[in-house]
Amino acid sequence: MPLLVVGTLAFDSVKTPHGERDEILGGSASYAATAAAYFGPVQMVGIIGEDFAEAHLTDFGQRGIDTTGVARAAGRTFRWRGVYELNMNIRHTLETQLNVLAEFRPRLPPTYRSTPFAVLGNFDPTLQLEVLEQLTAPRCVACDTMNFWIAGDRAALLRTLRRVDLLLVNDSEARELAGVDDLDRAATEVRALGPRVVVIKLGEQGAKLYDDDGILVTPAFPVARVLDPTGAGDSFAGGMMGYLAAQPRLDAAALRDAMVLGTVMASFSVEDFSTEGLRHLTRAAIDERLDRYCALHGFSRPAPG
Repeated sequence: MPLLVVGTLAFDSVKTPHGERDEILGGSASYAATAAAYFGPVQMVGIIGEDFAEAHLTDFGQRGIDTTGVARAAGRTFRWRGVYELNMNIRHTLETQLNVLAEFRPRLPPTYRSTPFAVLGNFDPTLQLEVLEQLTAPRCVACDTMNFWIAGDRAALLRTLRRVDLLLVNDSEARELAGVDDLDRAATEVRALGPRVVVIKLGEQGAKLYDDDGILVTPAFPVARVLDPTGAGDSFAGGMMGYLAAQPRLDAAALRDAMVLGTVMASFSVEDFSTEGLRHLTRAAIDERLDRYCALHGFSRPAPG
């Protein structure tokens, strides 16, 4: 089944301890869709400016990503500039230019509205809810959020959380949303707000899944060198949900397999800047890393995606 990805398309300027790049392709939708497309067709919704190269849209299309839902508006594409410290878990935003993103009102093409699987990137929870209201038969919807929305528009975020199945947040976001310090308790409190599944992203330590069947910890894959962690969480979400959308069943076993696939896709993402770590993969390369990861941590190999 196709996966709907709604989020940002951007130009990023990034500096890490291992290099610096200006005006490279970024945005939650770019990462999530590129990762998900290795498992099946993707439908993308976002907004771009006049300066967004047609070559990027062509590349998406060649990967099985339908960009009919990407609107082009007069003005410049969303931009973000940031720098990572030597400890790349610490990131500083230097500049954000909303540009055409300030006009973003996600409108799903008619052919997208019956799509059962969706990923909503980190954007205004009021707009996330507008997307949910356009879906006619959602089966599994995942969403991301951040401290900005937790503190600044909590009421809207809570309305959205009552409608989603899976929430992806990092540890600080989970604690702030729940109002407690203990991470496991925070996950329980967040699940009580609506999403039956909570995934807490832990950076270089991996991720934890919480659902009715308990807790699953998926450690990060040990790559030789992390060049750029930007978009790792979105790549994780895209890999996880892309895999789920390709499965015949949506159960606890499938969710746990999807966590493994999400972790593997995120490990490719951090090995290069922009989406370059994802763009040149083959299924053979994904399968080889998947086998190594499962052997390393004793996981059963997921069913084919």
